[in-house]
Amino acid sequence: MKAPNDFWHFDKDISGCGVFGVIDKKRKLIPGTMPIDAMCTMHDRGNGLGGGFAAYGIYPEHADLYAFHLMCDDQAGLDRAEEIIKQYFDIKISEPIPTRKVLAITESPLMWRFFLSPKADRPKWQDVGEDDYVVNIVMHINNRVPGAFVFSSGKNMGAFKGVGFPEDIADFFRLDEYSGYMWTGHNRFPTNTPGWWGGAHPFTLLDWAIVHNGEISSYGINRRYLCQHDYECNMMTDTEVVAYLLDLLIRKHGLSHEMACKVFAPPFWDEIERMPKEEREAYEALRMVYGPAMLNGPFAILVTDSNGMMGLNDRVKLRPLVIGEKDDMVFMSSEESSIREVCRELDRVWAPKAGEPVIVKLED
Repeated sequence: MKAPNDFWHFDKDISGCGVFGVIDKKRKLIPGTMPIDAMCTMHDRGNGLGGGFAAYGIYPEHADLYAFHLMCDDQAGLDRAEEIIKQYFDIKISEPIPTRKVLAITESPLMWRFFLSPKADRPKWQDVGEDDYVVNIVMHINNRVPGAFVFSSGKNMGAFKGVGFPEDIADFFRLDEYSGYMWTGHNRFPTNTPGWWGGAHPFTLLDWAIVHNGEISSYGINRRYLCQHDYECNMMTDTEVVAYLLDLLIRKHGLSHEMACKVFAPPFWDEIERMPKEEREAYEALRMVYGPAMLNGPFAILVTDSNGMMGLNDRVKLRPLVIGEKDDMVFMSSEESSIREVCRELDRVWAPKAGEPVIVKLED
């Protein structure tokens, strides 16, 4: 499945976008109605060209299986993707993603999901770990199988996205029927790209899911850097690189979430020069080794994986990010109003500083 052929011919709209996230640190289930209600509060931050959600803990009965969500142009595209999947995985379940008719969505791709386990006898990539094995197959389908696109590939989680306002996308995918211990949502006002189903947020790989408000103006250098590490960018949008960079820096290179944030939004050079020697040398090393992975431009991103949730602003804080806490729940959003809509009384609410990550870990 590909972006529109007339990709660059569109009227550029610049506005705020809206992001929302909620996590229960003790893994208590949160109904899908909560993130839906929060996103409805930020309706005016979107224009109907993109909306989506990511949810964790929604497939407990299949928690050990990879959940592949596919959007396909037609049945032929799905058939081609299934042939590839059969070569590399044992298919435990193959079924349509439950949807309902929505007045605001007049046409959509064919939506399907597979619950999979990697074959014991791998036909290819025998010398890589299981995660890299899955990544290679996702990249293969998304780049070489006409009419098919894997938009979610983690365990016990799933992304649901498309062209429409978030509340329309939630209604279409029947998200009010799901419950999970962690959710993110996104309302899009496209900046550099037109709205298309595969290009809506969240962007995922394995259990990573990214929603983003703003613009990654370093997309070009980030993309070239990722290509050197065998990641193929094909979603025609700036946010895609963030998901792949996180997978590279944290999963493959072993950096902590905190260290990855220092790569994304490092201090300015004049600040680094004034630091104590040991700290200065550490930042200089990061900038030299991971310079092409730095994110430029105005952004507020929410990152989720199987370990928890992270929020991060750019190093000048050109986009809003508000954090709220209530008991074991943590909320992150573009607006405090969306948090108050679903949780009136908060124990604490604040706005993190520029480039200062807020990292919330799930309890074992």
